Amino acid sequence: MKIICISDTHIENGNRKLPDVLTHALEGADLILHAGDITSLTVIDELKTYAPVEAVAGNMDGFDVAEKLPEKTIIQAGRFRIGLVHGGGSVRDLEERVVGMFRHDDVDCIVYGHSHRANIERRPVEQLRRKSVLLVNPGSPTDRVHAKENSYAVITVDEEFNAEIIKI
Repeated sequence: MKIICISDTHIENGNRKLPDVLTHALEGADLILHAGDITSLTVIDELKTYAPVEAVAGNMDGFDVAEKLPEKTIIQAGRFRIGLVHGGGSVRDLEERVVGMFRHDDVDCIVYGHSHRANIERRPVEQLRRKSVLLVNPGSPTDRVHAKENSYAVITVDEEFNAEIIKI
């Protein structure tokens, strides 16, 4: 299973579009995860033309997006469970906060956004039922605020669970 992860697209009223390199990658996706700051539901409609989409609302999403999407969700991908959340607040302790949001859930991975900075790390987590959790922030494919480059992430699921950042 190939999962494309994006966040922080900040596309509204046609002022930006998804980069071509990303849309080509989406053509081979089995699932798309969007970790918030979508700002327009038309982005979700576009993503659904490529593959099924799971998405959460972010801190920059308006009422129209926030009323249709949850703050967090859990997706089953093969034998793995992925927590999906945007984040929010200070980027200084963002990872600790997103891990804390899933402290009562049995997840293998947490996909999050907000900082626009791509990051993949495995971290020990005492408050989760597992010994460690894989954190994946895909960065933003369209906005470079707080980031040197645009990016997205690819998670592959088979017997193993792997994640990779793709720089645009």
